[in-house]
Amino acid sequence: MTMRVDLCGGFGEKGRTCVAISGGGQRILLDAGIKVGASGAEYYPVLAGGIDELDAVLISHAHEDHVGALSWLLSQGYGGRILMTSETLEEAPATLGAYADPDEFKRFPLPEERIELFEPGDILTIGGLQVATGRSGHVVGGVWFAVDDGSRKVVYSADVVPDSSVFVMDPMPRCDLLVFDASYGADLVSGAARAQAIGEWVAAHPGGCLLPTPLSGRSLELMAVLPGPIAIHAGMRASLAAQIEARAALHPAMVPQLRRRLTDAADWHDDDGLPACALLADDGMGKAGPSATLLPLADAAGYPVLLTGHLPAGSPGEALHAAGRAGWIRMPTHPTLSGNLAIWEGAGRPVALGHSCPPDALAGLAPHMPSLRIDLYIGDSYTLAS
Repeated sequence: MTMRVDLCGGFGEKGRTCVAISGGGQRILLDAGIKVGASGAEYYPVLAGGIDELDAVLISHAHEDHVGALSWLLSQGYGGRILMTSETLEEAPATLGAYADPDEFKRFPLPEERIELFEPGDILTIGGLQVATGRSGHVVGGVWFAVDDGSRKVVYSADVVPDSSVFVMDPMPRCDLLVFDASYGADLVSGAARAQAIGEWVAAHPGGCLLPTPLSGRSLELMAVLPGPIAIHAGMRASLAAQIEARAALHPAMVPQLRRRLTDAADWHDDDGLPACALLADDGMGKAGPSATLLPLADAAGYPVLLTGHLPAGSPGEALHAAGRAGWIRMPTHPTLSGNLAIWEGAGRPVALGHSCPPDALAGLAPHMPSLRIDLYIGDSYTLAS
């Protein structure tokens, strides 16, 4: 018996993160993301075999590069199980509304009646597979998956943050194959240093500035480190409050601090003038949500903009930064080198595959992680023999 791992998206590239695992008489899909900036077939995962071969789809969290292809998958005839946490279910419709093909989303919205909910830490049974889950440290309700067929174990990290000051990440188990979040390659700069740099940039712009951010995850990380008063787009408040109250996902000491920050934050509405403080608005790339309107508004007004995450080619944020009209300091919401080495060591130094990373950056990790495979890309497979 063998266990096969198919790399369906996010290998040798950033975006459309998706892994298929066949074993224990089952075939499951872990995440189904889209690739921002791409079009046509390149926008979606590459699935080996037929859609009808899939028994279950498990979603790690509701960011577009992990869930944005779900309507497409349904449009292709997928009728099997769909599993996610309640927080992912709450956020996923908005993500699909922003990033799914509009016609596909209209015809195939998220079928909430079919969704099977689980809690981080649950062990899921899918035929002959046992799938352990744990908190990712990336967003409220976000998880990693450990898939076990009884003789081999594959850990798929999805997006994780080992050293988040806000979110808790559970240790991942020892395994035979580690599919890990290589988004930052061999970046040596700590999250604390990046956070300090962001705080200093904002402090140097006392007349106000715009910080586009995803609604979940990074928004709370930024709230925790920004100096002085802040404003938030009014549409974010309910979601931010719910994230803060999901206390099992957060470091306990951060909960009262974030509550105070949210209480003190001013609400900004679409017809208001730009505030004389840091303004948070979703999403992080200017592709959707309030920031799609705010980025050109801020640019026209000469209002400073600081981008803090991934900037896909062709996105409004990337264009503004390339033109020299926006700053960029990465707020670490993925592991840096030290974090990934600790994950790999804890997993028993297994064979490793890095996702969400271009080839040149992945190659920079190879000297630090001898078992890392840098020769496998989207469309390739890796087989574990018993």
